[in-house]
Amino acid sequence: MKIPTAFVGAVSFAALIGRAAAQEPLAIAVRDRTVITTLHAEGAQVYECKLDVGKSQSRVRALTWQLREPIATLMLDGKSIGRHYGGPSWELTDGSAVKGKVVASAPGATSNDIPSLELEVVDRRGNGVLSAATVVQRINTEGGVARGSCERVGDYRSAPYSADYVFLRNSG
Repeated sequence: MKIPTAFVGAVSFAALIGRAAAQEPLAIAVRDRTVITTLHAEGAQVYECKLDVGKSQSRVRALTWQLREPIATLMLDGKSIGRHYGGPSWELTDGSAVKGKVVASAPGATSNDIPSLELEVVDRRGNGVLSAATVVQRINTEGGVARGSCERVGDYRSAPYSADYVFLRNSG
């Protein structure tokens, strides 16, 4: 399925900008950028039980849930148009894809919500919708935090989550 290029500017552009700005925590606010698109993600954050790299007060290394990868479907107007996976990476059915690196973080709305993020695009491929993206924001997060005890190295746990991903390009 090819993504129509018309949705870049026509899909309620003003509403997308207003919604992103209203929900964007100050810690990840991006200036001098233009919104390319905002996509909704539904999926899971996958965690692995590992030894904590820090030391507890008793100097015994504890087991903790550590993020392994996200697995999510990217949607526009309720239709699947791509996927989000480890890297972190976002790939659309038009062949465009970007990989990001976290540069800022802000706490989620509740302790059950993963943080909002600002990510710098560090790699890209394809000539589609995401090809001009320079920044990705994760906002409006719900869920995604692993709960419960981590008792055996190598165990996995999935935590359902949703979020909106705002893809931006340099202005001008």
